[in-house]
Amino acid sequence: MINCLGLNPSFSVSASLSIASTTQTSRNKQHLIVGDQKLHGCNGFGFGSRTPIIERVRSGFKGISVMTDDKSVMSFIEGDLENIGILRIDPSLGKYKDHFRYTLRRFLDQKKLFEKYEGGLKEFAQGYLKFGFNREEGGIVYREWAPAAQEAQVIGDFNGWDGSNHRMEKNQFGVWSIKIPDAGGSPAIPHSSRVKFRFRHSGGVWVDRIPAWIEYATVDPTKFAAPYDGVYWAPPPSERYQFKYPRPPKPKAPRIYEAHVGMSSSESRINSYREFADQVLPRIRANNYNTVQLMAVMEHSYYASFGYHVTNFFAVSSRSGTPEDLKYLIDKAHSLGLQVLMDVVHSHASTNVTDGLNGFDVGQSSQESYFHTGDRGYHKLWDSRLFNYANWEVLRFLLSNLRWWLEEFKFDGFRFDGVTSMLYHHHGINTTFTGDYNEYFCERTDVDAIVYLMLANCLIHDILPDATVIAEDVSGMPGLGRPVSEGGVGFDYRLAMAIPDRWIDYVKNKKDHEWSMKEISWSLTNRRYTEKCVSYAESHDQSIVGDKTIAFFLMDKEMYSGMSCLTDSSATIERGIALHKMIHFITMALGGEGYLNFMGNEFGHPDWIDFPREGNGWSYEKCRRQWNLVDTDHLRYKFMYSFDRAMNLLDDKFSFLASNKQIVSSTNEEDKVIVFERGDLVFVFNFHPENTYEGYKVGCDLPGKYRVALDSDAWEFGGRGRVGHDTDHFTSPEGIPGVAETNFNNRPNSFKVLSPSRTCVVYYRREESKEENSNGNLYGVKKTSVAADVAKLPHKSASVARNLGGRKRK
Repeated sequence: MINCLGLNPSFSVSASLSIASTTQTSRNKQHLIVGDQKLHGCNGFGFGSRTPIIERVRSGFKGISVMTDDKSVMSFIEGDLENIGILRIDPSLGKYKDHFRYTLRRFLDQKKLFEKYEGGLKEFAQGYLKFGFNREEGGIVYREWAPAAQEAQVIGDFNGWDGSNHRMEKNQFGVWSIKIPDAGGSPAIPHSSRVKFRFRHSGGVWVDRIPAWIEYATVDPTKFAAPYDGVYWAPPPSERYQFKYPRPPKPKAPRIYEAHVGMSSSESRINSYREFADQVLPRIRANNYNTVQLMAVMEHSYYASFGYHVTNFFAVSSRSGTPEDLKYLIDKAHSLGLQVLMDVVHSHASTNVTDGLNGFDVGQSSQESYFHTGDRGYHKLWDSRLFNYANWEVLRFLLSNLRWWLEEFKFDGFRFDGVTSMLYHHHGINTTFTGDYNEYFCERTDVDAIVYLMLANCLIHDILPDATVIAEDVSGMPGLGRPVSEGGVGFDYRLAMAIPDRWIDYVKNKKDHEWSMKEISWSLTNRRYTEKCVSYAESHDQSIVGDKTIAFFLMDKEMYSGMSCLTDSSATIERGIALHKMIHFITMALGGEGYLNFMGNEFGHPDWIDFPREGNGWSYEKCRRQWNLVDTDHLRYKFMYSFDRAMNLLDDKFSFLASNKQIVSSTNEEDKVIVFERGDLVFVFNFHPENTYEGYKVGCDLPGKYRVALDSDAWEFGGRGRVGHDTDHFTSPEGIPGVAETNFNNRPNSFKVLSPSRTCVVYYRREESKEENSNGNLYGVKKTSVAADVAKLPHKSASVARNLGGRKRK
């Protein structure tokens, strides 16, 4: 039963591999074998790899090693695959029906094989209960998949690193195993002791490797460039962390705080999981984020890789503590109502042979490897290895890895790194995506990887229906953010990766008067209908040495000398803070159905991140976050910090991120003003460097009276306090009712506001009841506006000023 699909009940189970033979011709016809059917042409969609069939399978637990091209094996699928939901949502995809039909069938076939030979997808994804080190009756059993190895031993502290008495046996599927009996009633391998897998490869050489499924790995800190050791992690019940708090409910829309635990200390050192939990998590919660996204959790031997060159996929990065310490962090986050996402790297792996998974591939074929061989197995820009997603044991390893982090550590979901690299054989290298559908569904598409991602998303949502799963994809592949049941890849969100690039271009290359309101609006709203996005104004990459954050681009060296409130701000600082607030807020409000901020960017952190490396003498000086800057009351960093909090509070109150109503009514290039509605809020962004508009007319949907909900020009946010917050703005009807073209900017109502230069102001509609009309009591959102709430923020430097007027509109 494929219960996570929710397929149309009218679908019937078929024992045939037949597929519609009518295909569209293409320039490069391909003849592809699927079971006993030959497909021709398929509009240039090269199914690329083979139909995955099991070479040899038997019931029960088996170390099945590879899917082969054996066409004699017939598979069973569910459904006639004609009524694919994604084609109804976007009829223009009908041209590529064969692609979606083939991919969905590959997915169904694979799930069926899991059900037949492994008990199902969820059971298949419990490989960690068999592989690696596990307690079984009377001893410890260790299993490792290494089909090319000629001999194998387990070594470690427990046997003095001499494996002659602990030789392992190999089964027909390339899985080595050994059971090490308890000694005197105690485990022969003590908890927290070092272990390694020693094997002799075909060249006759013995090598030592960290077990692939190891749960913890450490390095001797007293030795420079010392190799890592695997650690047998099996704490007694008294030392094992017990979760105390349930997972918080899934938010309507994720407001994500992306964080790197190691560099989260204000001191020049590596921060710990427990310190982050006790010191940084409360900050995140206080700023009204509802989700934390943790980077660099999986062990990576090279710290400066930012966690993206993973060496040990099941191991918690030991620099910041133990597995039990990470569990404490996640439990603390849950106690604060924060969901925790993990930045998972399944797109590639470190080339490190000594410490990483790459060390198991010693001269074997692709069928015997975790990675593709030759050029296909190497990412030339990232200097990393690429997984063979058609391999049965690779699927077991990666899918089990996801379940491990969900169940053992209670993560609430994942952000998948490098998805673009997975989707295409060219990995996005030297490729520009224009939106032409032929770029997504062609011979360059990696179907093996797509099927893996479909399996992964199905598994995650089956285990945890409320999981949040985000794809880091720059290509914009249609269907990536639609359910697998519709023929999509199954992600909940994709990162809106084009938005930071647009802001970099603007702050770096364009003068203020060159900013295009239409282009900004288009960049923020250019996303696929029904596929949700998480927007962000700047990426963590911009914070690293060699690049610049938005704050750095705007204010540069003056951030070190001009941020004191004890002196008047310079024009550069005033402009920088104003635009910093506006850029982040319009990105949040218009750019997607979720929002992400990287640690420190919310207050314009002035320093680059510079990880310890040879080029800086292995210094930790700039691998930190200077929280003292925002905690110091006389520094202007507090203004950006407080506004960030207010942005999140606004969504808390009005849930505009989760609203499907998003209407841009005006992008005035002369005025440099963008007006739009999100939910029932009205947003007015004035990007003009000089002009303040009095009585500026803005359109809206609903009639009534509107008040300020949030104002970037408030004193509390470093503004001038020019906009009154207790003034009602009454609407006037526009045009002929029901005739949109006669309305003002296609809106049936309008009201007038004061719009100061370089400010953004949000208005909410005050609803009245008969009781309010009779007694004059405010009736609305908690009987107050967000503007009143943000007045209670810390670091308040002055009371909200009344409307101070301003330049008349030219």
